[in-house]
Formats: sequence, structure tokens, C-alpha cells
Amino acid sequence: MKQGQLRRFLIIFLVAFVFVSGFIFLKRDRNLDTLSSDRQTLAQQKTGLIRTRPFPLALQCWTFRKFSFLETVDYAQKLGVRFLQAYPGQAFSPDRPGLVFDHNLKPEDVGLVRDKLSQAGVELVSYGVVDLGKTKEEKKKIFDFARRLSIPLIVAEPAEEDFPLIEALLKEYDLSLAIHNHPEPSRYAQPEKVLTILKKTGERVGVCADPGHWMRGGQKPATALQLLQGRILDVHLKDRSDFGVGEKVVDVPPGRGKANLREILEELTRQNYSGFLTLEYENEKEALNPLPAIKEAIELINKNTYFFGYNEILARSRGRYNKHGWNHYGPGHFELDEKEGILKSVGGMGLLWYSRKKFRDFILELDYRCSDQKTNSGIFLRVPDIPTSDDYIYHSFEIQINDSGEGIHRTGAVYDAVAPAKDAFNPAGEWNHFKITFQGRHLQVELNDVKIIDWQAEPRGKVKDFAYEGYIGLQNHDRESSVYFRNIFIKEIK
Repeated sequence: MKQGQLRRFLIIFLVAFVFVSGFIFLKRDRNLDTLSSDRQTLAQQKTGLIRTRPFPLALQCWTFRKFSFLETVDYAQKLGVRFLQAYPGQAFSPDRPGLVFDHNLKPEDVGLVRDKLSQAGVELVSYGVVDLGKTKEEKKKIFDFARRLSIPLIVAEPAEEDFPLIEALLKEYDLSLAIHNHPEPSRYAQPEKVLTILKKTGERVGVCADPGHWMRGGQKPATALQLLQGRILDVHLKDRSDFGVGEKVVDVPPGRGKANLREILEELTRQNYSGFLTLEYENEKEALNPLPAIKEAIELINKNTYFFGYNEILARSRGRYNKHGWNHYGPGHFELDEKEGILKSVGGMGLLWYSRKKFRDFILELDYRCSDQKTNSGIFLRVPDIPTSDDYIYHSFEIQINDSGEGIHRTGAVYDAVAPAKDAFNPAGEWNHFKITFQGRHLQVELNDVKIIDWQAEPRGKVKDFAYEGYIGLQNHDRESSVYFRNIFIKEIK
């Protein structure tokens, strides 16, 4: 090859190389963009799969700061809110000028508070934000006051050096304390600062999370909640028209502002939060009439709660689950993780059944997880009578859990009667979600949001006859492998 030809060849080669390389890198960048987009979509889908649970609502009395404490009890009753968080310094009653509600109340006035709460069907569940004082005696006075009114939680912003003494008193009085986050210059304005304290304390010390105050400092509420996972004892549920501060930035009902109520509820659900959503409204222009804003807040919370209108039949109290109302028939049993609310089958063959009520038409939703592919279990519907023998299996329908079964014995089947339309279960070790609707004879089953059964029930297979009303039961089948259940919610269809 001549020198001129060689030069032309090299030039053509280099141009072609640059072109091809550019195309490859461009395609790679586009693929990365697509992958990033796919991940975002997946994240959004995962967020959407969080079925937000209902949390009990409380009312921070500061919302009615222009009114007295006794009047606030009346307002809570009108709103249908059964729980209050009191704060020190609120006027006591319209006919007692000069007297304020706080831990300095005389015994006879504490008695008046108890009577008022009892008559209204309202309960004091927390007290704060309160200055705990500098001395042990000052702190004990507040804790004695909480004990007299059966208040389990104190909300405060104590000095860091006081926590050893505070923890000893919390144990002595069987109380908990939630660190509140007022905005700057409060010492606990930043969630990272609170976290450093919590790493040094026991579980009696936690957080009273205030999304509104975080927004004042530019903090995204859901991110701050995630950082403090597992230590949140109370939430002052607020929303603001925007982040930061300024004349045009004001408190608005939760769900109307930039806090992202749905995201907050999803994060609290993900954490299995067990405390209250304490409604606090600080819009000064509406302080003389906060009722419309609180009513709107309740409506928006309900609208953003997937399980609104359902009853959780594996109940919990003060952060601990229990099997109250559940009985077991037959061999084996179910263990309960009281903190996480997870039932685990042990041995069998038996039935854990909810004995407090028979259900007629209902929607039952729950999560389950298999320990391996051979796990065998089931959900019994409308068990007609108290189980005293295995005879109930012939008079009630079972929604099957058995990934290794076939046809009418496979996961999602109405056992021995109707096979699922398709396999929709996740592999062993992953959680699954059942939604079972039984109305009259119409039985519909959705597994992981896929409809797999749509059937007009009739006696078939092992079922000789069935009732139109009965108990709900969970089967523990054998010793070979365990099944796990959690998040058991039911809604009656009227």
C-alpha cells in the first residue's frame, strides 16, 4: 500500500472509530437514562403498594388556645376525637379566670378534669410541650401530675445532660418521653441531632415528630421520619403552604400543603408506627374558629388511608400486639411477635379463629408469607359455630395457601371447589396480600392485586353446606413449615 493510500485509510478508520464510539456511548447514556427512569417508576410502584393503615387521632389542645381546656374537651367530643394532648398554660375554664391547666393544679381541680373527660368519653394521652425544669423535684412534680391523670407520654425538649435522671424517673413512673422538634434556635430542630441523643437512651425516650416545624427549616417530613425510624412516639401532624418561613407561608390542613400527607402516612405505615396522629393547627388567622380546618384535616387523612373503615382484628395497645379475641382449636398454635404483629404457625393441624364476632358480608385483607414452597395453610371463611371438632371443614370455605399444590388445592383456590384463574403468589420468603370479598354467595379473591377467584358459592368438594355468617380462621397445618400472617383487616359490607 502506497503512503498516500495508507494516510487516507488511517483518516477513514479514525473517523469511523469516533463515529461508532460516539454512537455506543450515546446508546449507553440513553440506556442509563431508561434504567434510571425504570428505577424511578419501580420506586413509585413500590410506594403505591404501601396500603396505608389508620392511626388513632388525637387533638393538641394548642389548636384551641383561644379557648379553655374544658371547652376544648367539648370541641373534641363534637369532632369525634377521643384523645387529647394537653399543654401547660391553657386557660382552665371560662368561669375560672386566672386559673390555667398545668401540673400545678390542685387535687380538686384534677378531679374536675377527670370527671369532665369521663363524661365526654375523652382521654388524655400526652402532656406537652412542657419545660421539665432544672431540678429532680421539678421533674417529679410533672411526672406525678401525669400519673394522677393516667397520662403515659410526656412531650418536652430537655437539656442533654438531664437524660440519665429523666430515664431513671421514666422507669420509676412507667412513662415515656418524646423529644419535640421546635424550629431553630431549638436544640432539637434537626432530626440528626435528635438521633444522636436516641443512640444513648433506652426505648422510653423517643420522638414527637412535627412535620410543620421541619418544613420551616427546609426539611422534607418523610425523610426526617425515615431517619428516626423505630423511635417515633407521637406525631404533631401539620402541613404548611410551602417550605421555609415568610408572611405568605402559613399552616394549612394536613393534605392541602407541601408536606405530602400521603407520603407521611406511607412512611408511618412502613415503620408500623403505633402512636397517635396528633392534630395541631397553628394558623393564627383561624385561631378563633379552627373547627373547619380540623374537620377538613380529618377528611383528608381518611381519604389518604387505604384501610379507612376497616377494623384491625389483630389488635395492639401501647405499641404491643395481642391475641385478645382469638382462640385456638386443635393441635399446634400460633406464636405472636408482639412488637411487629406477626403470627407464626407452630405445629398443627389446628385453627386460630377470631371469636369476638361472626361476619356476614365483608372484605377481609391480610398479608401472609410462606417459609418454603411446601408450606401449607389456609384462611377459613364463615365458620358457622365454635370449633369443637374438625367438622367445621365441611361447613365453611377455605382459601388455600399451598404453592406446591395443583388446581383446586393450589394457592388461591377455594379448597376442593374452585381453582385459581392464574398463579399470582410471590416466592416463599416474600410477603403476599390477599383481598377476599364475600357478599351473600358471591366470593371474590384477589392475590397481590390480581383477581383469581370470582365465584357464586355452592356446596362442592368437601363442603357439604355453608353458612351466610360465621367466624374467620387461620390454619396451622403441620410441623414441616411455618406460615406467617400480619396486617389482618376486615370491613363489614352493610
